[in-house]
Amino acid sequence: MAIIDFFDRGWRINPDGRAYVTDTEQWSYSEARQLSCRIAHALRAAGLGPDAKVAVLSPNTPTAMISILGIWRAGLTWVPLNTANPMPDNRNLLERFDCSALLFHSSQHATVKELRGSLPAVALFVCLDEHLDDCQSLEQWTTGQPSTHPDIEYLADAVVAIMPTGGTTGPSKGVMITNRGIAAAFAHMMLLLVYRADEAIVNLAAAPITHTAGLLSMPTTARGGTVVILPRPEPTAVLEAIERHRVTELFLPPTVIYRLLESDSVLSCDHDSLRYFLYGAAPMSLDKLRRALDIFGPVMTGAYGQVEAFAAIAYLRPEEHFINGDQAPDSRLSSCGRPYPLIEVRILDEAGQQTRSDVPGEICVRGDLVMRGYYKDPEHTAATITDGWLHTGDIGYLDDTGYLHITDRKKDMIISGGFNVYPTEVEQVLWRHPAVLDCAVIGVPDEDWGEAVTAVVELNSGAEVTAVELRALCREALGGIRTPKRIQFVDSLPRSPTGKVLRRDVRDRYWKDHTRLI
Repeated sequence: MAIIDFFDRGWRINPDGRAYVTDTEQWSYSEARQLSCRIAHALRAAGLGPDAKVAVLSPNTPTAMISILGIWRAGLTWVPLNTANPMPDNRNLLERFDCSALLFHSSQHATVKELRGSLPAVALFVCLDEHLDDCQSLEQWTTGQPSTHPDIEYLADAVVAIMPTGGTTGPSKGVMITNRGIAAAFAHMMLLLVYRADEAIVNLAAAPITHTAGLLSMPTTARGGTVVILPRPEPTAVLEAIERHRVTELFLPPTVIYRLLESDSVLSCDHDSLRYFLYGAAPMSLDKLRRALDIFGPVMTGAYGQVEAFAAIAYLRPEEHFINGDQAPDSRLSSCGRPYPLIEVRILDEAGQQTRSDVPGEICVRGDLVMRGYYKDPEHTAATITDGWLHTGDIGYLDDTGYLHITDRKKDMIISGGFNVYPTEVEQVLWRHPAVLDCAVIGVPDEDWGEAVTAVVELNSGAEVTAVELRALCREALGGIRTPKRIQFVDSLPRSPTGKVLRRDVRDRYWKDHTRLI
């Protein structure tokens, strides 16, 4: 089953129903489908063949989502770009993933102007919402194109998305997601999010469409439900949208949930329509999870996955947060839930042998959910997938009742607020400052961010620099997500006999004593 078939299934169920809604506009299934067909034909008419990659750079709008549908309908590959990224990040992704076209919102025009001169391989630029002096609008570009489905054969193992795992430098890789993998992911979600045939389904897409919200909305449209799109996950707007649109399901990373819990209107908002409130992408504070259960009731739904095994490997269903009507103990709530049926999970030790229950090892998974590989990166692909098993880099265990627990992270990658941050990217920027001799960037447990990006810095003898100055340097180069939330200065960093900084030793100190934060 192709990814576009999921949308078309919903169109057949509810052709005149509302597919996408905002405060100012709404699109029926038939309207969205017709536009996506015109976009697909226009992409093909522009000479883009089956291997072409098309990027979308836009804030959350229905047209952005419909454009992604058009890319899939044309049998092409979508490359998501994040408007919060610095321009060099997005330029790097466009270049490294061999993009041929860029569909963008007018709010990104200044960025696109900078990009155009340095990306000769990107031959097609289209503005989604208006005509510009140097660029056609989507309406102009698709005028005269058929509103019917193109005659295209979709292959199960065709790549439908190349999802970046991180930022602009070496550690960032392009995860190739196929129709087969997406079908397994959506099947998991539709097994999890159970509705009666006569129930209205309303999904709230508040997280970035280019990160998770776009793909996570697809099981809703597969059932003919409505996707309410917010520009950003601002707590008051989220709560108002839940009440106004009678939202039944939404996904938010823990950081946004924490802000939601602190909102003045969280207790007065009518959220009785909620059936499933998914959280994931980063560890969640148990105290705040319990508060969310108190406020929202038995709707919280945990998820564990990776881009390499998309949405998701395991789920903690709403009812599993409770035992005999009471909130479950920490040993249950701290788990990721049980693995879902379309994927195998094994816990392997250093020798590659399967561990016993409750014995930690690396979490490895196998099944259709697993990515095809990293784009143009056979070395990392071979190191990550062995005999069909994806080595997640996460350390954990399965308990006697089948619940999956994560205890550590084998890789150095930090998950902060649901976004991936690679330490070397931040270290490269810090090293630019003449006062910095060396540094180690780690993730430290944090109530708000899951993990807070933290820099431990050793200065040159006699040199001076403030944490404020270093954070400003990072913010300019990396944007807010990857800027360290905390910076500590030390006399010397732990090093190996060869002089290499032992980041693991630095990290262990903070994970053992969470109070040593700055």
